[in-house]
Amino acid sequence: MKYTSSQAGKMLRKLNDDHAALLKKEEMSKDFLVSLGENAESVRPEYDFLSTQKELEEIERKIRIVKHALNLFNSQTVIPEFGITIDEMLVLIPQLSKRKQKLSAMKGKLPKMREQGAGGFSCVSTVVEYRYLNYEVAQVESEYEKVVEVLAKAQMALDMVNNSQGLEIDL
Repeated sequence: MKYTSSQAGKMLRKLNDDHAALLKKEEMSKDFLVSLGENAESVRPEYDFLSTQKELEEIERKIRIVKHALNLFNSQTVIPEFGITIDEMLVLIPQLSKRKQKLSAMKGKLPKMREQGAGGFSCVSTVVEYRYLNYEVAQVESEYEKVVEVLAKAQMALDMVNNSQGLEIDL
């Protein structure tokens, strides 16, 4: 059956949720406590070991198939505006985000700042120190704007491909 990458991602999340829920249910049902004098059959939770294992294996099989299909799609599908594959884009976007964060901090600094004494309460210094920037804030601001623009374009291009191009998944 044909799915978009976005649909396949949602399917994978649901399969992982189903797997986690079944494991939790198994954990709560695989053994139980009985008080002395209590009828064990009246408190025995419903649990079938073999059918539970079979169900877990089936979900795991589906997870492998969907992950494999997504991995192939991500490694073979090129994002036209950037000329790189989706898996490369999935590396580029965090790199751009990190660069944006760094530039944001740099552009917010004053060209000259008075340093506070590093000694805390135990050290009183009469020396006044200033920290000067070793870069032009205007250059950083310009680079920041470029990174923000490229990041937005990258995210939109990735979303467009993930929501429009299909991949085949046979469960």
